[in-house]
Amino acid sequence: MKKTRIILVTLLALAAIAGGVAYYFYHQTEAFSEQKIMIREETIFTISPGTGRVALEKKLAESGIIPASQNYAWLLQLEPELAKIKAGTYRLTPDMTVRDMLRLFVSGKEAQFSIRFVEGSKLSDWQKTLADAPYLKQTLADLPADKLTGMLGLPAGSNPEGRFYPDTYLYTAGTEDADILKRAHQQMETRLAAAWKTRNTDLPYATPYEMLIMASLIEKETGVDGERKKVASVFMNRLRLKMRLQTDPTVIYGMGERYQGTIYRSDLTRVTPYNTYQIDGMPPTPIAMPGSASLDAAAKPDTTDYLFFVADGKGGHVFTSTLRDHNRAVADYRSGLKKP
Repeated sequence: MKKTRIILVTLLALAAIAGGVAYYFYHQTEAFSEQKIMIREETIFTISPGTGRVALEKKLAESGIIPASQNYAWLLQLEPELAKIKAGTYRLTPDMTVRDMLRLFVSGKEAQFSIRFVEGSKLSDWQKTLADAPYLKQTLADLPADKLTGMLGLPAGSNPEGRFYPDTYLYTAGTEDADILKRAHQQMETRLAAAWKTRNTDLPYATPYEMLIMASLIEKETGVDGERKKVASVFMNRLRLKMRLQTDPTVIYGMGERYQGTIYRSDLTRVTPYNTYQIDGMPPTPIAMPGSASLDAAAKPDTTDYLFFVADGKGGHVFTSTLRDHNRAVADYRSGLKKP
């Protein structure tokens, strides 16, 4: 009887010790899971395919995100669902706890990156922006133009300039640069089709592509939304009267890398496919990527008798209907440049 009592007391003591140890481990693990990760600013963290729990813990500790501790392994033992991590690139923030971080890894919600293409930019500008974008897989470097047009499903020999809609695009790490261009191209096709469908019926366009060319000219001539339809009206009036468009941005585009910030008289007289001082009608392709406001202006120009416009020195333009008034506006502009 006495021996039985001793055994019982011993078992109870061991149980108490085990319970105390279990409580200690649980408390320590819970405290570890709720502590903030050790970063002071937003951090991008990548989990490679095939990374296991041990390798992940090592990388997190080496990156200074969590302390090296047995608590990590204990946490995954207590909450095995937190071990079901997914490969990817994640955005960590200083307010995250260890549990928040692991839940993010389990969710597979990768970091989103953004890339912005502004209205009026050219394809060459886009290519530079894509090349500099972080975590974007580069596939377009030195890609010939015919390969690019083929990738977009454009007719052989066509020019992709102007075919992409300027906007902000989101992507995850590892996205191919070509995928961004495909999305931008599809969005431009959609926007252009919508503008074409609602266009004025008396416009001198034979195809939506011609309207896209016009939208690109409008985009390069003014950044003032309230002026776009006036600029469009000038171009419409000139086309109807068989007058040359004489718009400087086409000269600049035709100059290519020769343009260094100044247009000389010799540039105005040089014949290029884009120099609208020397060619009739519009240039053969767009000269930039137009935004929605310019597409709308090309589709629905104001009705005016304007044939000219010149900068007013204040960010806008002066619109006139006669050459005499235009020359006076030009003189006013030049006079304003000379004032201190």
